[in-house]
Amino acid sequence: MSGIRSRNNRLEVALRKSLWAQGYRYELPRQRGHRGLPGIPDLVFPKYRAVILFNGCFFHGHDCHLFVWPRTNPEKWRTKIEANRERDRRFAARRRQLGWKTLTVWECALRGPKAMPLTYVARVAGDWLRFDGLDAEIVG
Repeated sequence: MSGIRSRNNRLEVALRKSLWAQGYRYELPRQRGHRGLPGIPDLVFPKYRAVILFNGCFFHGHDCHLFVWPRTNPEKWRTKIEANRERDRRFAARRRQLGWKTLTVWECALRGPKAMPLTYVARVAGDWLRFDGLDAEIVG
C-alpha cells in the first residue's frame, strides 16, 4: 500500500497536462484550506470557481469493477473506506455552500476495461469547467 501515490500519479499528470494544453489554468493546492476550501482538492480553477478531484476507486469505495472489498482485516477497511466516503460527502457539501463546483474523475474512467481515452475525458472536463454549474463525475 505504501507504493500507491496519492498525488502526481501518471494518469493525474496526463490529464493535468491535457487540460493545460487546452488553455485551462489551475492551481495545485499543497495544504488544507487552500483558498478556504475544505480538504485538499487536486486541481483548483479559481476563474471557474471549480475543483477537480482524482479519486482512486479502492480508497474512496467507488461502486465499480475496480473496487473489491478486501478479505483480510475487513472491519478495518470497511471503517476506513466508509469514513472516506463520508468525508468526501461532507467536503463536497461545504464546497457547494461556498459557491464552488466539484468534478470527480474516478480511476475507472482512465484505467481498466471500461476506460475512456484521455483526450475524451479532458474534453469532457473542459466542457464541464466552461458550461456546467453543477457537481459532476466522470466514471468508466
